[in-house]
Amino acid sequence: MTITFLGTGTSQGVPVIGCNCGTCTSLDFRDKRLRSSIHIQIKDKSYVIDTGPDFRMQMLREGIKQLDAIIYTHEHKDHTAGLDDIRPFNFMQMKDMPIYGTKPVLDQIRKEFSYVFSPKKYPGVPQIITHEISNEPFEVLGTTFCPIEVLHYKLPVFGYRIHDFTYITDAKYISEVELKKIKGTKVLVLNALQIKEHLSHLTLAEALQIIEIIKPEKAYLTHISHRLGIHADIEKDLPENVFLAHDGLKITFDQCI
Repeated sequence: MTITFLGTGTSQGVPVIGCNCGTCTSLDFRDKRLRSSIHIQIKDKSYVIDTGPDFRMQMLREGIKQLDAIIYTHEHKDHTAGLDDIRPFNFMQMKDMPIYGTKPVLDQIRKEFSYVFSPKKYPGVPQIITHEISNEPFEVLGTTFCPIEVLHYKLPVFGYRIHDFTYITDAKYISEVELKKIKGTKVLVLNALQIKEHLSHLTLAEALQIIEIIKPEKAYLTHISHRLGIHADIEKDLPENVFLAHDGLKITFDQCI
């Protein structure tokens, strides 16, 4: 299984338009962050979690020419806005794209991309098949995804555990019940927006507290704001098994299969 971080930034990305802070003006490529998303390759199957506004650029950058399914965490635009750009995959693969999400996610997609669901479709619109999911494990083309429900302020958001890998974004609170689903994970990806307290996202300290509870072999931080600071400065002070993810980072492991 290979995980590629397509984007590791927050809703505005990094750099932020018009900002002259040290992070936004950094020359380190690791401080250039598109909106959060990952690509998962398991044997011959290709999955993406979330299609944010940068989806097209992410697919081109990583040279992804096959996509078998899309799984959504929640309905916010920085996680769904790029859905229209699945059209090349429709054309190349000559089939509809399966998408998976909760009812609120699918309802929002139907609203935002109403032309996709029109009885009289304009030629060339995205072709999709929707699959409604709940907080129960579900299978996508032979791979089991176990939802981890977290709260993004008051909005339920799904993270996902696949084998020994868990990906969680946009969390502020994780209940004891959901934490139990994560335990035993060998690789954990968790959001860490910034240093200072935030209403709807984990801070760096809060993310590190959860990592200490779960005790994965390795943890990667994502959904990072320019307010967290410069990549090199933050990472040198992290525990030895915790890393800041960056766009384009790949992690590959065999023990999950």
